Amino acid sequence: MSIDISNLTVTYGAEDVISGLSLAIPEGSFFTLLGPSGCGKTTLLRTIAGFVKASGGSIRFSGRDVTKLPPHRRDIGMVFQDYALFPDKTVFQNVAYGLHARGERGESVARKVGEALERVGLGHLGSRHPAALSGGQRQRVALARAMVIKPQVLLMDEPLSNLDAKLRIQIRETITELQREANITTVFVTHDQEEALSMSNLIGVMNRGAVEQLGTPQEIYARPRTGYVADFVGAANRLPVRLRPAKAPLVEASLGDVAILATDAMAAPAPEGLLILRPEDLKISAAPQEALQSMPATVRGRQYLGSKTSYRLDLGEALQVVAELHGPGHDGFAPGDRVSLGIDSALARVIAA
Repeated sequence: MSIDISNLTVTYGAEDVISGLSLAIPEGSFFTLLGPSGCGKTTLLRTIAGFVKASGGSIRFSGRDVTKLPPHRRDIGMVFQDYALFPDKTVFQNVAYGLHARGERGESVARKVGEALERVGLGHLGSRHPAALSGGQRQRVALARAMVIKPQVLLMDEPLSNLDAKLRIQIRETITELQREANITTVFVTHDQEEALSMSNLIGVMNRGAVEQLGTPQEIYARPRTGYVADFVGAANRLPVRLRPAKAPLVEASLGDVAILATDAMAAPAPEGLLILRPEDLKISAAPQEALQSMPATVRGRQYLGSKTSYRLDLGEALQVVAELHGPGHDGFAPGDRVSLGIDSALARVIAA
C-alpha cells in the first residue's frame, strides 16, 4: 500500500509543528524518517497512524483518504519504543490481542500467533509474561503482535533505541528480513543514521517539521544537498570557501592559499559555498600523491579506534579537518607530523552555504 501525504499541517497550540508537508511513500518500501529530537518525525509518524489529528492537508493509503479515520480503521500495525506490552498477559496473549480485537477466535488465532512467534524466534516462549523476557525478546514480541494481523502499513517509532548496540544489530536484521518477506509498506522513525542507512530503501531527513532531503541511503550519504544533511548523516568536514567557475561539473574552491577542484552540487552559481569533505574520503601521506590534489597539513590530534585512526589536521588560517585512515599502517602518524592531505575532486562536494 502506498502512502501519499499532501500539504499536511499539524498544530500544537499556536505552533505549526509540521507545515505544508507533502510526501509520497511507494508501496512495499522501507521508508525511514531520520532526524534529531524535536524535528517532527514522531509527530509525522503518529499523524500517519491517526494518534495525532491533522490540522490541514490529507493522508491517503493507496488513494483511500484516511485523514479523519481513527487508528483502528487504518489497517496499520504499530511498534512502539517502549514495547507497550500488557504486563498481565502472556506472550501468546499479547500477540493474539489484535486478532481477538478483530473478532478472530479458536484454531485460527492459535495458528497465526504460533507462526508469528516462530518467525521472530520466540515460538518456545508463548507462556511467559513480559517481565520474564529480555529487552530484545520484548521488542520481538511487539513486532510479532504488529505483524500477526497482516497490516497494510507497519509503523515503527524508534523501536531499537532501548537496546544495547549488539542487540540492535540483531533486531534490525530481523525487522528488515520480515519486512521484505511480507512486502509491507513500512515507516520507521529513528535518530540513528546507521539504522537508517542499513535498513531503508528510502530516507527522509527531517529538520524543523520539513523533509530537508529525500533519497536512497546512497544518495543521502554520498550526495547531501545541504550542510545540515551532510553533518547529520555521517561525519562531515564543512568548510566555507570562495568559489570560481571551472570545467563542469567541477568548481574551484579556495581553501586557505590552495585552490581545490570539487564537484559542484549547487542549484545555481554563487561566489561562496560550503566544501563538504567526508573524513574517510581524505588521504594522508608523507609526500604528495600524484593521483590526488594535495595540500600541506599538520597533525594536531590522533585517536586510535581499532579498525581505523582518526586524525585532526591543521590546514592553516584557522582551518581544521578530520581525516580517517583505514587498512595497514593507519596509525602511522603522530601529533606534530607534517603531512600531505590528498583530496579527490569526485568525492569533494560544494553545496550552498
